[in-house]
Parts: sequence; C-alpha cells; structure tokens
Amino acid sequence: MKLGFAGMGIMGSPMSQNLLKAGHEVTVWNRTAPKREPSRAAGAQVAAGLPELARSGEVMFLCVSDTPDVERVIFGESGLAEDLRPGQVVVDMSTISPQATEEFAARLEAMGVDMLDAPVSGGQAGAIAGTLAIMCGGKEEVFERVKPALEAMGKNIVYCGPHGNGQRVKAVNQVICALNILAVSEGLLFAKRMGLDVGTAHQVVSSGAAGSWMLSNLGPKMIAGDWAPGFMIRLQAKDLRIALGAMEATGGLLDGTALTARLFGEAAERGLGDEGTQALVKLLGW
Repeated sequence: MKLGFAGMGIMGSPMSQNLLKAGHEVTVWNRTAPKREPSRAAGAQVAAGLPELARSGEVMFLCVSDTPDVERVIFGESGLAEDLRPGQVVVDMSTISPQATEEFAARLEAMGVDMLDAPVSGGQAGAIAGTLAIMCGGKEEVFERVKPALEAMGKNIVYCGPHGNGQRVKAVNQVICALNILAVSEGLLFAKRMGLDVGTAHQVVSSGAAGSWMLSNLGPKMIAGDWAPGFMIRLQAKDLRIALGAMEATGGLLDGTALTARLFGEAAERGLGDEGTQALVKLLGW
C-alpha cells in the first residue's frame, strides 16, 4: 500500500519504520525536520508539507500529541484536507477527545474521505517492536481495508465500533494504566520507607497477585532512577483530562481517576512533564 504518516515522535517514527519493513511505500512528514531523518534513513520518502503528504498515498496515518494538533494537521492552513481526495482514509493513531473524533470524521465524510480513530497502547517499546495494541473506531469495512497496514504496527488489533469508540476504549486503558502506576509508585515507596531491599520486594510481588505490566516494566526503572520516557507524564496527564471529560458526559467523575489526574497534572507542573510516567514516584517523595 502507498501510505502517508504525519508525526515522527517517539511513537510515530518507529511505527512508520515498521510499515516500511512490511513492504509498504511510506511518505512521512513532521513539523520539525530532524525528526524525519530516522524514517528517511529507513527508506521513507519525506513530504515537504501536509498537502504533498496527502497526495502520496491512499491512507494517511497521524500520530500527534493532542486534539488541537490533529485538527491542525487535517483541517488547518496547509493541512491534509487541502489535497485529500474522495476514497482516501485518514487513520488517527493519536489519543484525543472522542467527541472531537466524531466531529472530524463527519467533516471528512462530507469530503468523501473515511476516518478511523485507532489509538494505541504499548509505549515506545511496543512501537519499536511492532506489538502495539490498537483499538479502532469507524466503519468496519474501512477497518478491514486498513487492517493489513495496522498489522505491521500491532499484534492486538480490535474493531471497537463506530467513530469515537477507539478513543473511548483508549480512555479506559489510560484510566487503568494511571491507577496502576500510582499503585506501583506507592507500593515501592512503602517498601523503601520500611527499609526493605526494594529490588527484592519488587521481585517477590511481581510474581504474585500484584503482578502487572506496569510493575514489571516501570518498577525496575523507578528502582534504578531511570526516568527516560517510554510515555511522558505530560501526555498521561492529557489523556486523563480526556478521560475525565468522557466521564462527565456519562455519569460523573470517578474518584480514583480524579485523584490520578490531579497527581499527574501536578507532576507536569513541577517540571516532570517530559519524563517517563514512572517519575510519578518522585512527586510522592522517592
């Protein structure tokens, strides 16, 4: 397939390279030129702008930071919409507002262009390995059309229903992730305060009922003082704001999510925003 990909961050760059490895023709774009280079070196073409990217293939992938960024890339001045054609597909792999997703899909449909919301889970490691979980909303026939390309980037690819449902499932994912990170942070901090060998405590509880992906993958980073991001605190804070908005629209806030949203927001405000989500433990007094 001939594909375009906008957004060469810590997720989008390796995702685009996995599309290349799978044999697809890929053209990439990023607002800052240096971030385009790893994909160029892997064999991608580089578009000078978004309209040129829109002309490069049948499916356009996006992986950017937030709802306004997606709107700007698609509909902004010199955005994709200037050169999108009927029959093309826009696949948004960012994590954004479900309500905005529905609006964007309607605007694209009026142009004869289909859209899928296809946010991902698995962090930078999953993006590099091509093992992401991908949750998709939109028309099922469009999902089936695009699925061969998604299979180059993920291993658990699930159709979740109409437009916006991929983002809603991602919000569920982020709520569970954030509460789990808080649990890991407090548990390991508790072990440290009791004077335990934290590594030993981690080894034991990881193999029991407390075991989880977050404990196994982020726990060792907390213990080692490794704050490099697989996923940034500021993005987790953003995702929780999206989840809170969806909760308010469907029955009210849930206490645990409200708490973790406050803590991640405070961590970002205190200068930890570009560090990995494991750095939440620093806010708690590590």
